[in-house]
Amino acid sequence: MEMPEPRADIIAQKARIVARLTDALPEGTIISDAAETRAYECDALSAYRCAPLAVALPRTTEEVATVLRLCHEMRVPVVPRGAGTSLAGGSLPTADCVVLGVARLNEVLETDFANRFIRVGAGRTNLSVTGAVEADGFFYAPDPSSQLACAIAGNIAMNSGGAHCLKYGVTTNNLLGVTLVTMDGTIHKIGGAHLDAGGLDLLALICGSEGQLGVVTEATLRILPKPEGARPVLIGYASSEVAGACVSDIIKAGVLPVAIEFMDRPCIAATEAFSGAGYPDCEALLIVEVEGSPAEIDEQLAIILDIARRHDPVELRESASEEEAARIWLGRKSAFGAMGQMGDYMCLDGTIPVSELPFVLRRIGELSGEFGLKVGNVFHAGDGNMHPLIIYDANTPGEQEKCEALGAEILKLCVEVGGCLTGEHGVGIEKRDLMGYQYSPEDLDIQMAVKDAFDPGWLLNPAKVFPLASSAARRMAAE
Repeated sequence: MEMPEPRADIIAQKARIVARLTDALPEGTIISDAAETRAYECDALSAYRCAPLAVALPRTTEEVATVLRLCHEMRVPVVPRGAGTSLAGGSLPTADCVVLGVARLNEVLETDFANRFIRVGAGRTNLSVTGAVEADGFFYAPDPSSQLACAIAGNIAMNSGGAHCLKYGVTTNNLLGVTLVTMDGTIHKIGGAHLDAGGLDLLALICGSEGQLGVVTEATLRILPKPEGARPVLIGYASSEVAGACVSDIIKAGVLPVAIEFMDRPCIAATEAFSGAGYPDCEALLIVEVEGSPAEIDEQLAIILDIARRHDPVELRESASEEEAARIWLGRKSAFGAMGQMGDYMCLDGTIPVSELPFVLRRIGELSGEFGLKVGNVFHAGDGNMHPLIIYDANTPGEQEKCEALGAEILKLCVEVGGCLTGEHGVGIEKRDLMGYQYSPEDLDIQMAVKDAFDPGWLLNPAKVFPLASSAARRMAAE
C-alpha cells in the first residue's frame, strides 16, 4: 500500500510544532518522544507501520479543538484515532502528522431511560456503553467482534455493525447526535436526543466518513430495552454452499433472527482449538439467534429449524440454557483472535446480496486454490457482510503482496455480484485504490467535493479512502 512522501518542511519544524501544542494544552497531553510514539505507529492492519510526528491525547472537546486549530494554522496533517482497532488501516499515521487520540474522552455524560438515549465521550469502548445501562434493563445494540476494545469514535467513523446488526442495524441506525470538531477548530453540534434533526442529514454524512470531515468527541446513542429472552441454535453442514443456501432461504421466509453468523472449516477448527466451545466436525457452521417472548422464540425457531432440516444438516443443536447459549457464541466471539494460530492473516470486509452467498463462497474457494493461500470465512451471513481471512506468512518474500492481490480479487467479486467494497471495516488504505472499481470518476469527484467543504486543506486523515493520486492532487490544489 503506497503512502505519500512526508513533507520535509513539516518534519523540520517538529520542535516548534510540539512546543506550540505543549504550551497550549495541559501537561501530559502531547507525546513526542520517538520511543513513545511507536505505540501509535499502526492500527490492527499491522502490516503497515509509520511513527507519527507527535501524538495528542486531549481530555475535552475544547482541547481537541485547540489541537486542530493549531495544526490547521501550521498546516500539519492530523490522523484521528479511537482505540486503534481498524482492520483497514483507517488510523495509520504519516511521518509528518499529529495523531489525535480520543481515548481519554470516555465519560458517560448523560443517560435518559425514559427517552432511551445515552450521551458519551467518543473514546468510550463499545461494550462499556451497554455496561453503563444494563443494570437498568437496557443495552446498546451494535456489537462488533472487537467491542471489548473498540471505541465509539471508530464505530462512527466506519459505521460498524456486529453480529446483531441483522435486526438492530449498524451504527448509523443507533446514532442520534454527535459533537464534531472540524479541522479549523470549530465545534459543531449535529443531531441530538430526538428522532430526527431538521435540514440536511449531516449525521448520516458524518457516520462512516472515516475521519475525513472532522473529529467526533461526543455521541448521543440510542439504547434499547433488553429483550425478554434469546435463544441461539447451532447448525452444521457438509459444505459452505449448502450453508449459504440455508441462510438465503431463512431470509426469504420473512423470519428476522437477531443474528445469523457463519464459519467454515478452517475457522471452526481454529476456534475449537482456542476456545473448546464444542463445535461439530463439519465444513460450515451457522449460529442463528432469535429473541422475544418464549412463544415468539418458539414460533421463529420452528420455522428456522424446518428450513435447516431441508438442507440435511450434519448437526442441529438448540441451546437449552444460558450456559449452553454462551458456549455456542464463545467460538464465534473469539474467532478473529483464534485464527492467529494459523499464521499471519488479513481480514477483509465486503458485502454481497444474501442470495449470492452460495456462488461467492464457491468462488472464494476457487480463488484460494488459484493463489495458493488458505482462506477462512467467518461473517455476518444474515446481511451478507463477509469477512474472509486470508492466511499468509509475512516472513516469506512476496506472500503479503500475493495476499493483497487475492484480497483485491475477492472484493472485486463482491462488487461484481451487486455488493460493495465494505460493510463495516471502512476503506482506509486497504480498499482505497479499489474505490474506482465501485465508483465512477464522477461519483468520486462528488465525494471529494464534500471533503473540500469540510476540510479545504485536506489535512484530516491523509491518504485514506480516496485513490492516492486523486487525494494528492486535491491537497496540492489546496496549498
